[in-house]
Amino acid sequence: MGCAPSIHVSQSGVIYCRDSDESNSPHQTTTISQGTAATLHGLFIKTDAAETIPSVITYQSRHSRNNSHRDRKENSGGHICIEAETQTSHTSVKVSATEECVGPMRLTQEPIQVLLVFAKEDSQSDAFWWACDRAGFRCNIARTPESAVECFLDKHHEIIVIDGRHSRYFEPETVCRLIRATKPSENTVILAVVPQKPPDQDEPSVLPLLCAGFSRRFVENSSVSACYNELIQIEHGEVRCQFKLRACHAIFTALEQCQEAVEITSEDHVIQYVNPAFERMMGYHKGELIGKELTELPKSDRNRADLLDTINTCIKKGKEWQGIYYARKKSGESMQQHVKITPVTGQGGKIRHFVAIKRPHIDNNNQVNQTMCNSLHHRDRRKDSIDARSLSSRGSDAPSLQNRRYSSVARIHSMTIEAPITKVINIINAAQESSPVTVAEALDRVLEILRTTELYSPQLASKEDDPHTNDLVGGLMSDGLRRLSGNEYVFCKNMSQSQLAIPITLNDVPPSIAEMLNDEECWEFNILELEAATHKRPLTYLGLKIFTSFGVCDFLNCSEATLRSWLQLMEASYHSSNSYHNSTHAADVLHATAYFLRKERVKNNLDQLDEVAALIAATVHDVDHPGRTNSFLCNAGSELAILYNDTAVLESHHAALAFQLTVRDSKSNIFKNIDRNQFRTLRQAIIDMVLATEMTRHFEHVSKFVNSINKPMASVNSDCEGQANNRNSPENRLLIKRMLIKCADVANPCRPLELCIEWAGRISEEYFAQTDEEKRQGLPVVMPVFDRNTCSVPKSQISFIDYFITDMFDAWDAFASLPGLVEHLSENYKYWKRLDEMKCKSLRPPPPS
Repeated sequence: MGCAPSIHVSQSGVIYCRDSDESNSPHQTTTISQGTAATLHGLFIKTDAAETIPSVITYQSRHSRNNSHRDRKENSGGHICIEAETQTSHTSVKVSATEECVGPMRLTQEPIQVLLVFAKEDSQSDAFWWACDRAGFRCNIARTPESAVECFLDKHHEIIVIDGRHSRYFEPETVCRLIRATKPSENTVILAVVPQKPPDQDEPSVLPLLCAGFSRRFVENSSVSACYNELIQIEHGEVRCQFKLRACHAIFTALEQCQEAVEITSEDHVIQYVNPAFERMMGYHKGELIGKELTELPKSDRNRADLLDTINTCIKKGKEWQGIYYARKKSGESMQQHVKITPVTGQGGKIRHFVAIKRPHIDNNNQVNQTMCNSLHHRDRRKDSIDARSLSSRGSDAPSLQNRRYSSVARIHSMTIEAPITKVINIINAAQESSPVTVAEALDRVLEILRTTELYSPQLASKEDDPHTNDLVGGLMSDGLRRLSGNEYVFCKNMSQSQLAIPITLNDVPPSIAEMLNDEECWEFNILELEAATHKRPLTYLGLKIFTSFGVCDFLNCSEATLRSWLQLMEASYHSSNSYHNSTHAADVLHATAYFLRKERVKNNLDQLDEVAALIAATVHDVDHPGRTNSFLCNAGSELAILYNDTAVLESHHAALAFQLTVRDSKSNIFKNIDRNQFRTLRQAIIDMVLATEMTRHFEHVSKFVNSINKPMASVNSDCEGQANNRNSPENRLLIKRMLIKCADVANPCRPLELCIEWAGRISEEYFAQTDEEKRQGLPVVMPVFDRNTCSVPKSQISFIDYFITDMFDAWDAFASLPGLVEHLSENYKYWKRLDEMKCKSLRPPPPS
């Protein structure tokens, strides 16, 4: 008599088919006699998952190959009641575990579990279901990406089949990436079901599927035999290989816990692995050994050469060697060891590895004890040795200490809403519970690092080695010392109001300026000449030209007069008294932004809203800049620092003021005619880009760009359709826009030499003025090297390029292809280096005597 199979549907829509003994599939472990009736009644599910039920019931009835009866009843609680009666006419296969040998290990392999991810029931899903039935596999079905992930995390299926024929239900690549993002998926084979290609089309590339994480693809075929053959091939190929690889984890766990020292080398005697016992005995850390050839015999041994020849002759023949010799520890001491070396043969009978088992040679008990004590003593004296706190965990009370330690995070593990960093910490905590002591200690150090706030900011090894870099980091990447003095620096309340009146309407662009703007698309465009020709109003003229070429007025549905008024308003809001942060700098950043947007790869990855947002952000990114750094404002207790809580003070002010000024007057409101939702999207993009110019998150932005854009792009063909789709995701477009404006903002070292020198002089003068004021006000001097009497401008430029610019522009060049900029950067760097070598502290070399 068979047991009645049951069906459970979770709130997220995942379908579980269970027997009374909690097996995963009614086809696997339930033996149903002919004529037996299995009745499902009183099964209630929530309405949001109800649409997934009929297909499950259908599969049950098809399993029986007889007529089934289903009734749906809508109850008063808003749930669906489903009743089904099923009779069977054949007996399904009773599946039991099989035994598998991996070397001398005898392992038990449970029946393979298969997850079918099909949004809709059709002949293809039926074929895979019956193929699993024929093969004796346990099978689950999920209809949504969320339910697929939930089911997989519950069951850890060996094979997942994802329907990739109907993208209107879900994107198969997205489902695959969601599953691959989980830890258990590294041993799972994921199969993509793809539609048949028309006869007149070429075979599509498999690269997009591989990039998404699929292992194989299956061309649509509703034949049960074809599906069965595919599943059997996967079982005998990838699944069995993964099963054997998982068994290797047990072997390495045994090696890690083994009390004898184990060393594995290549056929060339390059060390590939040592276990903790080897580290304790020899006083080395595995990081000092792996990848190197260790000479253990002391040079004073007169028989050293003969002994090595004897050992090599023996083991090269594939024979085992064992004996006693003296080994030299890291401390220089010699110790007598009993060694057994065994060759390991690989494909074709060739020797691939040598495994050496070592233990101290026993002369008497005192010698053994002394050897082990010395080994532990030297281990604890190493720089990265275990501290007293971790040593105590090895005592008799270690289990209780460990239990107390990890019980405190039990509540965190059960949380349903977690931040990403919380998930990371939970994973590490869980890994510590089953890890060797050395690994647990390393994970402790990882947790300590994760608890710091500046995860992406490199730490200088010595502040004294490079004071210029140290001062730049302190001045640009921190909010100062937060020390308020009696004579606080406070922004003048009406600081901007005297400058915010809109100037008279500009006449048509003069011919000389129009001719100058014809070169605007060239990187070598001289913004300083435009500054002189426009009487320090380059932003309005250049903005009109660039915004018109990108169709900004058409996109915003505003008139050119409104745009002109807005550009004049923004330019008037910059302080012309600043030597660097003035409207010429804004125009320079706008020019660089437009130049980058015209690059093919940038253009292909951004839409028009992104382009408009980038141009507006470049225009307003330093509006009302006071010519002082965030650190200065925080130390001085300025009104802005108080308003923005010492966090991204200037950048927050630039973005907020730009929108305040824009919407204040209809004549200059370029956003007045666009849809509210479009305005919110555009506003958010502008704000994000302006905030990205803050230097405290510089390394975070660059690191994310490299890892999310550069590395995936380098790993596969850049023309791969899947890769292009990945770069076009909202997250990656955000990273591209941030990197674009960051590079545009600090592109001065990549300009032609004369422009580079002029900008270096202007920023230095602004820093000199800040240092002067800090001394007058009695404030902390955040960048002491920028003292106009002692500063070396070449050294400051070298430090800035080394620490901030080179890596960022290497990454940006790899994406946008900017060889001209990189060449300028290299030449400018050599120029500053030459001046520094000449002990010259000024912008230019001294005139010849």
